[in-house]
Amino acid sequence: MRDQDSASATIREPLPVPEPPAPPRQTLWQNQDFLRFWLGETLSLLGTHVTTLALPLTAIYAFDATDEQVGLLRFVQLAPFLFLALLFGVWVDRARRRSVMLAANLTRLVLLALIPTLYWLDALSLVPLLVIACAIGVATVLFDVSWMSYVPTLVKEPEHYVEASSKMGVASSTADVAGPGIAGVLVSAMTAPVALIVDAGSYLVSVVSLLLIRTKEPRPGPPEAERHLLTELRDGVRWVFGDPVLRALALVGACANFSLVGTWTMFLLYGTRDVGLGSETLGAIFSAASVGGLIGALIAQRVIGRYRLGRVYFVFQTMLFTGPLLIPLADGPRPLMVAMFVASFFTTYFGLGVAGVIVVAVRQTSTPQAMMGRMTACFRTLLFGGGSLGGLSAGLLSGALGGRGALTVGAIASASVLIALLLSPVSRLAALPEPAEPAAAPAPRAADETAEPAADVAGNGGHEPVSGSRRSK
Repeated sequence: MRDQDSASATIREPLPVPEPPAPPRQTLWQNQDFLRFWLGETLSLLGTHVTTLALPLTAIYAFDATDEQVGLLRFVQLAPFLFLALLFGVWVDRARRRSVMLAANLTRLVLLALIPTLYWLDALSLVPLLVIACAIGVATVLFDVSWMSYVPTLVKEPEHYVEASSKMGVASSTADVAGPGIAGVLVSAMTAPVALIVDAGSYLVSVVSLLLIRTKEPRPGPPEAERHLLTELRDGVRWVFGDPVLRALALVGACANFSLVGTWTMFLLYGTRDVGLGSETLGAIFSAASVGGLIGALIAQRVIGRYRLGRVYFVFQTMLFTGPLLIPLADGPRPLMVAMFVASFFTTYFGLGVAGVIVVAVRQTSTPQAMMGRMTACFRTLLFGGGSLGGLSAGLLSGALGGRGALTVGAIASASVLIALLLSPVSRLAALPEPAEPAAAPAPRAADETAEPAADVAGNGGHEPVSGSRRSK
């Protein structure tokens, strides 16, 4: 009887049901359209390094340009962001972004091919070079306010934004490593103007990769009310400056790009004229230093997942802003000086590699799709505006103080931004903000929705990476 009861009890006991195996976690390696876009942009960024080095060297070697003229060349490349980014951002929010990017890259392809053509015809001078550089900058504005807004079309899940940002960071950092060395060799072998044909070819690759994308981009819906340009511009600015986190990212980012482009331009003038470095050596310095950016981009996702976001960002932004201090301190035999130059840019790019991943992910998470183009345009205006002023200031400082003096002033100014980083609300972020609700019109979020208590001090603002050795793209 006891056995029966025992058996009966056993029968009544529910059998455990094995849980079905968890589906494998999807990553962007399964997203073919994103991979096509990623590959095209990676190859395009490699070509950009040729232009970044070849344009100022064309001015220096072919026209014996002064320091101020080289600074002006860097300014006109980036100045269109100051005047056109917000206007283009409003337009991009009304259009399909892939078509805009195709038109921008075709324009840049033609303009870059025009420089060696004029050179072969003996019709190239400094003034046409400045005009072409500015026109390339206009097309660059159009592309740049579009591509960041386009990525969420390919990467639909917000949880993949960090992975997408990390992969784009790896692409740019890989180009940073390989690009300058390739650029230095090409400039030396082909002359600076002729080497630009390589970048024109890289834009052709980018155009083909965009044409191969199969994801249908939805047409922007009709507005609920009549749209006014100035109103939409104001909405974009209010969205960024009405949110304390986005505001901090934008303002500190402008300072970061001022430092990055200014330092790179001053170093190019100093290395070429005072130290006597050739194009191959300059390219090798930037390539070796850019390994730091590649390492940063590769470890970014792991570091962000392990530590508080604000602390990670503060540490790596500190590297970015203090790296330039090593350049004016370099002295002694040339190999020692070159090692110091590499260490300076390595430190800067390492910080840029991690910080850039964080800021793009925060921006995309914090902004609804309907506002993405205007948010990006507002950032681009400030970030590239800071870069353009950094290039212009670099030329003026180098002309007035000489190479080492200008680099010293620039490095001290860069390090002083650490005060702003300590005060930034980004220092209180424990993790990425909650994804923004889709909305047609901006409604600034309260600071406490994205921030941790102020007692947790570490911190940062943010920027879109716009290093001087890298992209006009």
